[in-house]
Amino acid sequence: MREVLLFILLLPLSFVPWLIHTSFWEHVAIVSLFYLLIPAVVSRLMGFQWGEVGISLPNKVGIKLFAVLFLASVPLSIYGKSIPEMRSYYPVFPYSSVFDFILGELAMGITMLAHEAFYRGFLLFPLAKKNEWLAVILQNLPYTIVHIGKPRIEVPYAFVAGIIFAKMDLKGESFVPSFLLHWLGSAFFDVLCAL
Repeated sequence: MREVLLFILLLPLSFVPWLIHTSFWEHVAIVSLFYLLIPAVVSRLMGFQWGEVGISLPNKVGIKLFAVLFLASVPLSIYGKSIPEMRSYYPVFPYSSVFDFILGELAMGITMLAHEAFYRGFLLFPLAKKNEWLAVILQNLPYTIVHIGKPRIEVPYAFVAGIIFAKMDLKGESFVPSFLLHWLGSAFFDVLCAL
């Protein structure tokens, strides 16, 4: 049951980046370490192939689901901009020029890549072989918990999004669709807030 063992070993890493209070740029490095690099090493040492943890190019279904859900997220982002708590919280990175803003969004891309690799890749894919719905829920609980402390609306939104992301990635045979949706959706919302 190496799938269960991998989940048990990696689950505590969910909370490490949120327990270490740092600057934005240090946070990007910490998330990359604990959500991407350490899980990649651990999973490989346990004999998992990249595809078994969702590291592969998505199939056509995954790309279609990403496109549909991205379009559906546009009105949600426009609505979200009307919530003062959201507008004052985002973007989360410091910027004073267009160049700074683009650098911040690229760093957010790295952060989102690490998040999706961790939750929808390393935690989800191996366990889903044993029990898909249990894996979807189990990866989603810590994902939702780490949204506590952000604007209140994000906690229920993260719970629903985490389930949708997981199902989309399982159908797409890759965590890439949720990475693209998370990052591009976040970047679109940041642009709305910055304007």
